[in-house]
Formats: sequence, C-alpha cells, structure tokens
Amino acid sequence: MFHVMRAELRKLRRPTLLISTILVVSALTALFTSIVFLRANSGQGNGQRGEIISPATLSQAAGLVYGFKIVSFFLGITALCVFASQTAQEYTLGTLRNLLVRQPSRMKILAGKYLSMIIFAIALVFIDAVVAIGTSLGLASHAKVTTTAWFTASGLSLLGKTFANVLMTTIAFGTFGMILGLLFRSPISAIATGVIWSLILESILGAVVSSTLKWLPGQNFDNIAQGGSDTVSYHWSLLLSGSYLIVGFTIVAVLFKQRDVAN
Repeated sequence: MFHVMRAELRKLRRPTLLISTILVVSALTALFTSIVFLRANSGQGNGQRGEIISPATLSQAAGLVYGFKIVSFFLGITALCVFASQTAQEYTLGTLRNLLVRQPSRMKILAGKYLSMIIFAIALVFIDAVVAIGTSLGLASHAKVTTTAWFTASGLSLLGKTFANVLMTTIAFGTFGMILGLLFRSPISAIATGVIWSLILESILGAVVSSTLKWLPGQNFDNIAQGGSDTVSYHWSLLLSGSYLIVGFTIVAVLFKQRDVAN
C-alpha cells in the first residue's frame, strides 16, 4: 500500500495539477478574505449570504478564522474534483490494468490512492489557512480591527478547531468525489454530477423545501466547517456525513473489487 501511496503522490504533485490548484485556491481565498476586511466599515454586506461583519465582530477571537471559514465550501468542491478525476481517470486512461499487474490487491490500491489524496487535502487546507490568516493580518489595521483577541488562548484554540473542521469538510467532499469517480468511472461524469448536485441542486432544493437542508450531504459537509448552525447542529452533520460516506464508500469498494477494470 505504501508504494501505491508514493506513486499516487507523484501524480498529485505534477505542476499542472498541484501548482494550478494552489494558485487558484490561494487567489480566491485572498479575494474573499479581502472583501470581508475592506468592506468592514462600509455598512454593506461583506460576509456569507450578505451578512454585515463589522470591525467589532472581526476584533473578536473568531475574526482570525472568518476568512478561512468562508472558503470551506470552495475548498470542498476543489477536493471533490481532484479526488473524482484522479480516481476515474484510471479507467479512462486504462492505467488501472497496469496498476493491478504490480499490485493485484484492489483494496490496497484503493486504500493507497485514498490516503495519498487525503495528504493532498491536508496540504491544500494548510496553504489555504496560511493565505487566509496572512491576508487577515495584513488588512486588519486598514479595517480598524484589533487583533489582540486573535492570539489569546481561546483565539488559538478556535484556530485549531476551525482547521480541523475545514479539513474534515474538505475530506468529506473529496470522499464524495472519489465515490462518484468509482461509480461512474469517467472524470467528466463524476465531476459534473458532483458539482451540479452540490452547487445547484442542493441550493435549489434547500431554498424551496427548507426542511431538506438537514438531510442534504453537501450542506452538512459544509456545516461541519462552520461549526454548526442555528438550524442544523454540528454533531448532527458529523453523524449524517459519516453515515453517508461510509455507506457510499462501502458500496463502491465492492463494485471496484468486482467490476471489470475497463471503462
């Protein structure tokens, strides 16, 4: 399994994938965080869903991680696309057959690929956290935000919890993408299904029938990063997300083991 991980990490660190992904994620993180701080004194919406986040709010301990939290959904979608494409392209390119020649155990291949992509997700979230926090620190004085509370024990503890929550959200979306990749065995189909469902269908369904928000996977994945909400608790999202992913991954693992390696 170690050799599978090493081989997969070699693929994931290709400049065309790694550098482009980091640059796009970092640019959007810096942009969204900048909007929060640059518009903090405008009296206009500068937060999620048009919320007004004042300098007083940003001066609290949670101000350090606010920019980091608002990009959690985008990080998740990025992970979904990467996990789905890296899984499904083995069928499309016909490389899975070659892998099975070197490692006949399909479950070891699946486990090695999954663990390597988790490492990729950890690196992505860490870089994103550095960019978000760096941008927040750089713009704090411009927004008249006091950063004293950011570096107290409670502020640093909140930073650690937020990092863990955003990482869990990212891995949850990525696992969802991997499930779709194994199910459809086509990168385009897997990515299109995951993005359309998470970005469009869940938003429409949640807006039309608000009671469904408690059961929608993407909404619950992102709710973990936010630490829960008034309508859906953090622990409920953890439980439901874990249940969805365990059941889904178990099904596609069985399919992966039994189906033909060709697309």
